[in-house]
Amino acid sequence: MPSLLRRYKNAKAERRKAEKRRDFFTQGQLPWSEGYAEHKVAEITRALTAGHFGQGDLAAGYGFRLDERIIEYPWLFSRLPKSPGLMLDAGSVLNFSYLLQHPALEAKKLHICTLAPEADCFWSKGVSYIFADLRKLPYRDCLFDWVVCLSTIEHVGMDNTMLYSEKSQKESNPDDFVIAVRELRRVLKPGGTAYFSVPFGQQANLGWQQIFNQKKVEQLICAFEPCHRSFDYFYYHPLGWQRSNAPECATATVFDIHHAKGYDADFAAAARAVCCLELKKGGSSLPAPEV
Repeated sequence: MPSLLRRYKNAKAERRKAEKRRDFFTQGQLPWSEGYAEHKVAEITRALTAGHFGQGDLAAGYGFRLDERIIEYPWLFSRLPKSPGLMLDAGSVLNFSYLLQHPALEAKKLHICTLAPEADCFWSKGVSYIFADLRKLPYRDCLFDWVVCLSTIEHVGMDNTMLYSEKSQKESNPDDFVIAVRELRRVLKPGGTAYFSVPFGQQANLGWQQIFNQKKVEQLICAFEPCHRSFDYFYYHPLGWQRSNAPECATATVFDIHHAKGYDADFAAAARAVCCLELKKGGSSLPAPEV
């Protein structure tokens, strides 16, 4: 009986999601409107299932009127190996059931570090949670095989009271992201890999986050001191997302949903450009030979 009730509730929830998606389309596919979240999850799931994000150009209309998560998650999972190990999610961007089911996470022990508890908790899946500032991580040196920090580093040292109610989170220290990057490198094993993404374009301080230009991206890279680096740029056009380059994205701006009074002409949902970085820490992860 419990399993029948569970299936009934799941089916009811899926029908409700489908209804919200229909509402989203009938109301003009407006970012952040009713059904937007359900549509975004469905599109991200479709992209992850297809599994060919890392190969060539994106299809016409890819991510139409969706925020940069439609880029960041497929980008990450196209690079993340399926091998076992310890992984740190710095910022809690993977704390969603549909993402935790991805094959690349099955053999990994996932630790999530963020400022405060969230409504969803997946301890039953073996996920570990800790609540701390990325500028002072409570982990020993060289612990993790992988570090993931997507759309998070731009909030470090900024006014995070929009995201968390604590008044102590209201800061204006935009250069503190460098401290966080160094901390993330510290807890990463030699030979380990870190994955970052940041909103990219015209450098700007929006109070609650900052937009990285190429100079700030280079600051991030220098703070990490990688032995190998690779990065990808993506740009939002009125008909969707496409691969790009730093010069083309240099003039990109952000649609700030928290302060905007209406939509822009292209109906962008958030950042119009994003830079995704894969950085490898130098050294070997193998133990030193006995003398």
